[in-house]
Amino acid sequence: MADQQGGTGQTNRARTAEHAADQGIAPLVMLPGLMGTAEVFVPQLRALSGVIPTMVAPLLGGDRIETIADHLLAQLPARFSLAGLSMGGIVAMEILRRAPERVSRLCLISTSPLPDTPAQAAEWEPLIIAARSGRLEDVLRGCLPVDCLAPSPQRLDILNAIYEQGCTLGTELFVAQARALQRRTDQQAALRRFKGPALILCGAQDPLTPLKRHEFMAALMPNARLCVIGEAGHLPTLEQPDQVTGAMAEWLAEVAPDQDERPDTSRDIATIAAGAAQPAAPSLPPLTLTNPLKIS
Repeated sequence: MADQQGGTGQTNRARTAEHAADQGIAPLVMLPGLMGTAEVFVPQLRALSGVIPTMVAPLLGGDRIETIADHLLAQLPARFSLAGLSMGGIVAMEILRRAPERVSRLCLISTSPLPDTPAQAAEWEPLIIAARSGRLEDVLRGCLPVDCLAPSPQRLDILNAIYEQGCTLGTELFVAQARALQRRTDQQAALRRFKGPALILCGAQDPLTPLKRHEFMAALMPNARLCVIGEAGHLPTLEQPDQVTGAMAEWLAEVAPDQDERPDTSRDIATIAAGAAQPAAPSLPPLTLTNPLKIS
């Protein structure tokens, strides 16, 4: 079932995250994308961490999706709700494949279960070379260009913050994560087997992982709900934070198939106040690098 979210105003349809806490929902683990940090989930952390244990786990552990998943599984709780954005979604699917009994519910944002084609895998090589030659910021700008986010006054501020945090993480981590993405495997079978509550969420204007990929993922899973965020691109958690937080709160409050039905509550989720507009950032330089993240 698909939910079409509008681009303005506050969400009204989310059941409260406190309801999730009342049900004894497992801790929420969120995984950021390529060269990402907790910054991509700050609005969700603010809204949800006060009512359920919430954490963001970095994508460390090697140059294979499998080793990153193993590294995380060694540190995460025995059972948890799992949300992943972009590359974080790819790692989340591998965690699900390796330890399905530990994942109580799954949220996949701006991602895809499909591996790179040989041509897409080859496009990582010039980016790795460029990063190693001291051009990491240019590489990050190429991987996440301006048009990957929906037009808005805050678009450049969001992107510049992402580029800055990526540069802070350094070249070697980029190379490891690029290699991991380059060699990732198909995750369709893992999604088909998962019976827990699943939220498949995407921005309506995301050219990297478009709507049809998310419709495909939602169709694979027996208890999946598709949520499309209007006026958002590849980073809906930052572009339309209230709508994403509301959708995630509703997902957290869903009764899992192995749970007894519990009475609903009348409380609505507290939405995040919109931040003050920031001054527009300088225009970004032309983008000349290929973009292997794009999925047609």
